[in-house]
Amino acid sequence: MKKGEENSSNKQTNMNGLLRCSRYAFGPNRLHYCGPDANSEISAYIQNKATDPGLEALLKAFQAMYPYLQLIAEANLIVDPFDDKVVEAYWIGNDLLKAVEKKKFCQHLLDVQKIKKRSGRAVFDCIVNKVLQGAVPQHSFHVLNVWKRTGHLEQEHTLESMDSCRVSWGKIEKIDGHFITVNTQPLECVGNKLMLGNPISKKVSRTFGADIDLEALKIGDLVSVHWGVICEKITPQQATNLKKYTLKHLEFVSL
Repeated sequence: MKKGEENSSNKQTNMNGLLRCSRYAFGPNRLHYCGPDANSEISAYIQNKATDPGLEALLKAFQAMYPYLQLIAEANLIVDPFDDKVVEAYWIGNDLLKAVEKKKFCQHLLDVQKIKKRSGRAVFDCIVNKVLQGAVPQHSFHVLNVWKRTGHLEQEHTLESMDSCRVSWGKIEKIDGHFITVNTQPLECVGNKLMLGNPISKKVSRTFGADIDLEALKIGDLVSVHWGVICEKITPQQATNLKKYTLKHLEFVSL
């Protein structure tokens, strides 16, 4: 690949990554849980399929998310934390997660996410033990195993908030304007164990009405969902990855 073609490819990868990241960040941002007070701006970027340094600056202000992207990128010698594969690794899960060393992940949780300062030594030591047992820096790990939210609300998750905060997946059963019904597995607490329950039909929002990709959704498509908002159409492999990493991190949950 020639240098000009390589630069063009890198720019496209960055654009795809920024927009994908925006789709996943939109749900909690509109509820004022994470990131800057810039929901309308982020929505406009998504609807217009536009990216610029302004969008990058907005996403860098997400205090928990952006450092995770940096961690994954650095472990894979990728310069841009918003590279599309890095964004996919964090929100959905892919092979880039394998390159993140356990020691660096633990240091990240201590120095950057400041879990010990926020939750105390006992909780931090427990989380470190989970990393040593195989937990990886995919979004579901932080949601399910770092109980205290790291956005604007310094409080513990509930079952309902964890189910909304994790990225879930489902198959479209019904389309009704801006709302779509998906067949999905909710989180359930059985005894002292957190698990994926039996599939249910759940109504979610197709918020980006002007977005061509989401307008083209049809019954049978697989989609990812974050805080009640459809993020994107996903492939069967991406749905498999989401389930794999969710189940992996559910194994470490102790109630």
